[in-house]
Amino acid sequence: MQCAIVSRAGQVLARGKLILDREENGEMRLNLKTNGGKIIRGGIVDADGDLKNASEELFQQCYATWQMTGLTLSVTIR
Repeated sequence: MQCAIVSRAGQVLARGKLILDREENGEMRLNLKTNGGKIIRGGIVDADGDLKNASEELFQQCYATWQMTGLTLSVTIR
């Protein structure tokens, strides 16, 4: 599944993929790995598999990375 982080103006800031990484304590973390190799760390996935909190943390980290609000995550499933 490929994805892109897109600015409010429509500029693609990064392309990459969403990945789940297992933490040392066994919890799963939602991350974005850009095609350039940068990892943007999201939050921990809830025990029931809910991605809401994990994705909110990921978007906070995207804001910290690009210093922009109004970012969109566009996902392409092939």
